[in-house]
Amino acid sequence: MLFRLSEVYKAYGSQDVLRGASLQINPGEHVGLVGRNGAGKTTLFRLIGGEETPDSGDVVRARGLNLGLLEQHVDFEPGMTVHESALAAFGRLQQIEHEMHELEHRMADATDDLDAVLERYSDLQHEFEREGGFEYAARAEAILFGLGFEREMWQMETEKLSGGQKNRLGMARLLLAEPDVLLLDEPTNHLDVAGVEWLEEFLSSYASAYVIISHDRYFLDRSCRRIVEVENGKAVSYNGNYSAFLVEREERREAQRRAYENQQHLIAKTEEFIRRNLAGQKTKQAKSRRTMLQKMDRVEAVRADQSQGNFQLKGVERTGNQTLIVKELAVGYPDKVLATDITFTLSRGEALGVIGPNGSGKTTFIKTLLNKLPPLAGEARWGTKVNIGYYAQQLDDLDDRNEIIMELRRVAPSTVTAGELRGFLAKFLFVGDDVYKHVRDLSGGEKGRLALAKLIYSRVNVLVLDEPTNHLDIPSREALEEALDAYEGTIITISHDRYFLDRVATQILALDGQSAAEHYDGDYTEYHDWKALTRAEAASAKAALEKRQANAPAAQPATRASSSQGDGGANAPRKGKSSDGKSGKKKSSHGANARTTQLIESEIAEVEKRLAALSDELSRPEVARDASRAMTLNDEYQAADSRLRALYEEWEQVSAETASA
Repeated sequence: MLFRLSEVYKAYGSQDVLRGASLQINPGEHVGLVGRNGAGKTTLFRLIGGEETPDSGDVVRARGLNLGLLEQHVDFEPGMTVHESALAAFGRLQQIEHEMHELEHRMADATDDLDAVLERYSDLQHEFEREGGFEYAARAEAILFGLGFEREMWQMETEKLSGGQKNRLGMARLLLAEPDVLLLDEPTNHLDVAGVEWLEEFLSSYASAYVIISHDRYFLDRSCRRIVEVENGKAVSYNGNYSAFLVEREERREAQRRAYENQQHLIAKTEEFIRRNLAGQKTKQAKSRRTMLQKMDRVEAVRADQSQGNFQLKGVERTGNQTLIVKELAVGYPDKVLATDITFTLSRGEALGVIGPNGSGKTTFIKTLLNKLPPLAGEARWGTKVNIGYYAQQLDDLDDRNEIIMELRRVAPSTVTAGELRGFLAKFLFVGDDVYKHVRDLSGGEKGRLALAKLIYSRVNVLVLDEPTNHLDIPSREALEEALDAYEGTIITISHDRYFLDRVATQILALDGQSAAEHYDGDYTEYHDWKALTRAEAASAKAALEKRQANAPAAQPATRASSSQGDGGANAPRKGKSSDGKSGKKKSSHGANARTTQLIESEIAEVEKRLAALSDELSRPEVARDASRAMTLNDEYQAADSRLRALYEEWEQVSAETASA
C-alpha cells in the first residue's frame, strides 16, 4: 500500500465535494481518475499530497513515501537553462560526478594520499554506476525530446519559457526523478499528439505507480489499467482501461437497476401485507415483517446522469455534393511557409480531422480556408450553398460585456422569445439565473459551451472547429460527439483529442511541422496504424540492408587490435577480469609493450567521444521512432560504456603501479 483514503468527507463552505470517498493505491498500479469537472478529483490529489486535510475520515501514507505531483504552475531556479533544469532531477548523481572529477585532478597531481583517493574514487564509481550515472544524461535528453524540446531550446533560460513550456519542463523533471507514485493532473494539456503518444509509450513501461486525472480518453485507454470514477462524492474502482470501464460501469448500473426494482417490488408487497394484517389475526407476522423492513439494507436507485447539454443540431440546408476542393494548397506567411501541397476533396456530410504538432500550421490552414489569410500557392474552393460557422480556440467571437442570454440573441431571429432562448441555454447547462451571468465571469468550459450553443443555434451547414473539446469534461465531450455524429452538414475540426477524432472524423489531414502534409481517408486510429505499419516496414528494410552491408566482404580487412586495446566489443576485457579472461587484476609490465597512463587516457577520450556521439544520435526524434535503429545504437552504447569502465579500471591499475615503481 502506497496510500489509502478511508471514508473521507470534504466540504468547501456549503458545498459537499467528497462524501465518504475511499481509495487505495498499491505499488506499480497505473490508475486513471475520472469524473465531471468539480466532482472532487483535484481535491483528492490535494488530500493525498497533504495540501488539504479531510473534514472526517483518514488519509494514510506509507512511511517515507516519495510523492511526485505535477503542478499546474511550475517554477525553476533563476538563471538555469532548460537542460540544467532537467538534469537537476539527478542532484545526487551530479554531486558524485563533481567529486569524481575533483579526485581525477588529485590523481593527476600524484597526491601523497593516492591510495585513499583511489579507494574513494572506486566507491563513488560503483555508486555512480549502480544509480545509473552512465545513462542519466541520455535519459534526460530523450525525455526532453519526447516532450517537444528541440536541441536549440536546451540553452534557453527557463524565465523565457511560456507557461505551457514550463509545464512540459516540469513534467520532464518529474519523470526523471522517478518518485514512488506520480500524481499527474491533466498531463496532456500542453502536449501535441506526438508528445502525448511519446508519453503513452513512456508510461507503458514505467515501473512505479501513477494516478492520472485526464479528459483524454484515448490516453487513459493506453496508459491505465484501472479506472476510479469520482461521482456523487464517492470513488468507485473498475479494473481495466477506459473502454473496459465504460462497459463494466453500464453492467453494474444495469444490475443495480434490477436489484433496486426487485427490492422496491418486495417492499411494496411487504408494506401491503403489514397494512392489511397489523391489526388482524396475523399481527405477529406483520410486526415481524415491519422489523425486517426497518433492518433492510436499501439498494440505491441508479442516479440518472446529470444533463450534459443537448447538443442536438437542427436540420441544415444541403450544400452541393462537393463541399470543399483543395488543390496543391500552401499556407503560411510571406516569410515562413508552414505547409505545402495540401490536396483533398471533402464531400457533403464528411468530416476532416486536422492534426499536427504545435506550430505546424493547423490554425493557419483553417484561416486560409476562411479567407482570413491568403494562400501562398494553390487553391481552396468551396462548393455551392455553403454557410460556414467557425468555433475559434481563443473563443474570440464572444463579447465579454454581454450576459449569456444576450450573447445567444446575437445569432437568434428577432422574433425569438426570451423563454425559448432560456430553454435552449438550459440544454447547455445554463439554468435559472445562470443566463444572466456576464461572459467575462465564465470559466473556460462555460465559455466553450456558450460558443458551441451559439454556433449550433445559427443552423450553419459547415462547422469549422478549432479544438472544440478543450475545457469540456468527458461527459460533455461525449454529448458533443453524439450530436456531431447525427449532424447532416460537413465538419472540419482541429483536435488533439484522438478519441473525439475516432468518433467524428472520416478523413485525416496531418501536418508535420516541416511543411509537409499527408491526407488519409479514415479515422485517427486507422491513420495511426497505417503510419506505424509504414514505419515498421521502412525500419525492417533498413535493418535488412544494414545486415547485408555488414556481411559483405571488405576490400581490405582491418587488422584487429590486441584485446587490451579493443573497441569495446566482445573481445574487450570485462570489468574485474584480465585480458586473458582469468579473474583478478589486470597485469602490467614496464617493458616495450606496457600501456602508459597517457595511452589509456587517449583511448578514454576516444571512447567518451564515441559515447557522446551515440547519446546525441539516440536522442534524435527520428531515432526514437525507429525501434530497430534505437536498439542497435543502444547495444553500441552499452558496449562502449562497458569498454570505458574497463579503461578507467586499467588506468587506476597502471597509475597505482607507476606510483609504487
